[in-house]
Amino acid sequence: MIEVEREKTFLLKVLPTDLSACRFEIISDAYIPVNASHPILRLRHRGDRYELTKKVLMDGSDASRQTEHTIRLTVEEGKAFDKLEAKRSVKRRYYCVVDGYSAELDLYQDELSGLALIDFEFDGDEDMAKLAMPPICLADVTQEEALAGGMLAGKSYADLKDVLEKYDYKPLFLKEDV
Repeated sequence: MIEVEREKTFLLKVLPTDLSACRFEIISDAYIPVNASHPILRLRHRGDRYELTKKVLMDGSDASRQTEHTIRLTVEEGKAFDKLEAKRSVKRRYYCVVDGYSAELDLYQDELSGLALIDFEFDGDEDMAKLAMPPICLADVTQEEALAGGMLAGKSYADLKDVLEKYDYKPLFLKEDV
């Protein structure tokens, strides 16, 4: 299935107070090929589901609009792809509503622990243009290539020090993770 994805991404300033009421899942992403400067082919594993997705910027410079081609895989197919050498990341994704908008809030795990990003997806450009940065957010990083999924995979929080300092970002953790 090929879709147009319209999305804005923000660094979080604080976690929502009602986050514990939101549904979440653990997502493992593997980006290939590992030698690409910005890999755009992703194997996603969540629960017993696998999917292979390729995202491509629509106009080459605006990361808020991308074509997204996703193929659902069987568990057997997913496990076969998962054996490939890849740049990897793991996150706890919360599905919540922020300022009236559906959002996906990602708390990165392992080497990226402390990094918290939130994405808002839209049906059209007009809807996307209406979103004002919510108060829980620190900065719009939609166009910050260093914070795109394929660029984060395989990195550590320390690797992002310079880009995060630019936004005066402070790491965020759930109380049970501290």
